[in-house]
Amino acid sequence: MTLMKNPSHPGEVLDELYLGPLDLSPIALAKRLHVPRTRIERLVKGETTLTVDTAVRLAKFFRTTPEYWMNLQRTWDLARARATIDVSDITPLEAA
Repeated sequence: MTLMKNPSHPGEVLDELYLGPLDLSPIALAKRLHVPRTRIERLVKGETTLTVDTAVRLAKFFRTTPEYWMNLQRTWDLARARATIDVSDITPLEAA
């Protein structure tokens, strides 16, 4: 299994693979999803994380799955955590 060292933020994926090609603005998408415009604007800018609610709405709108969107967020979160959390002083549990 390989780990993504520099995954894209879910908002970047949304913008580059969906909004851009469809010539759809974050505000227009927010209206179609029935969410505040700031939710999508901040997501696209990478200022906020993707919520389960938004993942379900994006999946319905774009005919994907909520898991697709949540996996993008999970991958982003884990990459950031691996880069910032110091676990060097933790000793692994010895095998029995």
